[in-house]
Amino acid sequence: MTRTVLLVDDDAMVREALAQTLQLHGLIPLTAASYIEAKDHIARGFPGVILSDIRMPGKDGFALLARTLEVDADLPVILLTGEGDIPMAVRGMSEGAFGFLEKPCDPAELLAVVEKALRTRALVLENRLLRLQTESGDAAARLLFGISPLAQDLRAKVRKAAKSRAEVLICGEPGSGTAKVADAIHQMSGDAMRSFIKLPAAGLDRSGLVAGLDKARGGTLFLDEVAALDPALQFALLELLEHPTSTRLIAGTCRDLQKEAFNADLFYRLDIIRIRIPSLRERVSDIPILFHHYVATACEQAALPVPEITSDINAHLMAQDWPGNARALMNSAMRFAMGLGLETIDKEGEGRGLTERLAEVERVLLVEALRRHHGAASAAARELKLPRKTFYDKLARHGIRPESFRN
Repeated sequence: MTRTVLLVDDDAMVREALAQTLQLHGLIPLTAASYIEAKDHIARGFPGVILSDIRMPGKDGFALLARTLEVDADLPVILLTGEGDIPMAVRGMSEGAFGFLEKPCDPAELLAVVEKALRTRALVLENRLLRLQTESGDAAARLLFGISPLAQDLRAKVRKAAKSRAEVLICGEPGSGTAKVADAIHQMSGDAMRSFIKLPAAGLDRSGLVAGLDKARGGTLFLDEVAALDPALQFALLELLEHPTSTRLIAGTCRDLQKEAFNADLFYRLDIIRIRIPSLRERVSDIPILFHHYVATACEQAALPVPEITSDINAHLMAQDWPGNARALMNSAMRFAMGLGLETIDKEGEGRGLTERLAEVERVLLVEALRRHHGAASAAARELKLPRKTFYDKLARHGIRPESFRN
């Protein structure tokens, strides 16, 4: 839960007033009167943010800030002071404070800063959890993200295919990630320690094909967009597959091979195991998960701060059809991470109808709010600015049970 605020102030009356302001807004204040009291609450997994006065007996707010950043550099600290001291504010921000407010604080201004800090903290904790899950899981979990039933089914099919030595045909729209699925199959197979070779079928000749099979000996050869394979080479590949080989062949395509001028015998040989990658418009609930992951990865690689991803941004992303699928979403996430704006692509008239798309967006926003508040329906309704009855009506319409998100 990321609704907790560690409130540190040596003035009991100020501490009580601030705590009341936070409580009335649905937040959970955890109070401390000094650095000594506060430091024991600070941990890397602290599920909230810190709001601290600067001037306190003994160690001050700057010492608390330094201690916090030492424990967890991504834990937001908002500093308070009763003096309009610009140099002090500059020092606070330069030393890593998330925000700086002058007492007495305007409640609206205070809550706006705290909410922004909480959203930032929630994203950090979600990314850490996702990374932990993927690092501790198998290749299907590490490479193929998503929480939708379709994403779970895709991972299950990959795990099943990995247990076989048979050829696999991976189908998916452009940008859906056929090579990544092939890689996951290879990594989960008994040949994971051997070579995984990727070859584009377009422009490939017999010598290149034979060389690829030889290079992948004992491992896996992935032919990308197998529909582009020259007709003569299709026949040659079929002949090669008729002889026992230690190399496993996985083919990927975004076309319907049965409607193409493709060798029928080769098609049926490749189609022993077929895995279809669902498009993003079919699994809208996975779009925020993927976008958050791509943004976090881009920021880590470029040593950039992770920008805030609001519910409005998630809703905007989920409202798109994404004809370029994961590749297009990744490009948009990289631009967003670099501060170049949010670029999305939509195709009118394709995919789901407007009513269906908006219903899915609404459902995901309801689920996200309940997950953030650990099933606390009243708090989720307040966040979404919905009357209690309206909120429960929407939950019933989508078949969502708040208790499913409690822990």
